[in-house]
Amino acid sequence: MIDLHEIIDKMNPKQKFNYDKIMQKMVQSWQANGIRPRILMHSCCAPCSTYTLEYLTQYADVTIYFANSNIHPRDEYLRRKYVQQKFIHDFNEQTGNKVQFIAAPYQPQEYFEQVRGLQNEPEGGARCRVCYNYRLDLVAQKAVELGFDYFGSTLTISPHKNSQVINSVGIDIQELYDTQYLPSDFKKNNGYRRSVEMCHEYDIYRQCYCGCVFAAKAQGIDLSQIRREARAFLVGKDGDQEFPEIVFNIERENK
Repeated sequence: MIDLHEIIDKMNPKQKFNYDKIMQKMVQSWQANGIRPRILMHSCCAPCSTYTLEYLTQYADVTIYFANSNIHPRDEYLRRKYVQQKFIHDFNEQTGNKVQFIAAPYQPQEYFEQVRGLQNEPEGGARCRVCYNYRLDLVAQKAVELGFDYFGSTLTISPHKNSQVINSVGIDIQELYDTQYLPSDFKKNNGYRRSVEMCHEYDIYRQCYCGCVFAAKAQGIDLSQIRREARAFLVGKDGDQEFPEIVFNIERENK
């Protein structure tokens, strides 16, 4: 696999890195060497995974890792998880791909411990960096456990998220594990616009806040209303039962 440092170390450290171009170079190398890597991609929600999957599945086998204990309340977490599962199912049916899905345990208290003392940080500040680190570390651990070639995140598709920060966190985490980080800036090349189009095409629910209780309160989000809407949405729905074919199966992968 391509080590990210083989590319970054040749670049001017005084300039802001164009992580989209770095990813393109890695893709070109895969193609030149006849490689189709296995990538474990963290996804916070279906909308962020739309264009990301449309792009990456051209060149790699992708599994989505839904590791988002930051999402509050629990019913909203379950709604986003279901919508993610349904999108993967629908995407596979429409495109012929075989994207798979893994959900990490929902452990909100673990998230709150991570961000203790950062409750009053502004959106995009120190609390967000800790949150990125918390979730990407989980993805890297799972990538090593299951033998993926790369780990990465769909978060960089959002115009509200700082891709420089997300990628720097991913690169730091790479140093701790025997796996490679996939740099990205999926909002580039009209990626975000395409994600909005795909949300319409697939009739995907688009949330009004990132997920954490702190951001919701800062935006004046009525979390009681969010909970009621999520519960109503989930009536009669169970993604684990409805979409069993997308569940990651290591035995099937090793055949």
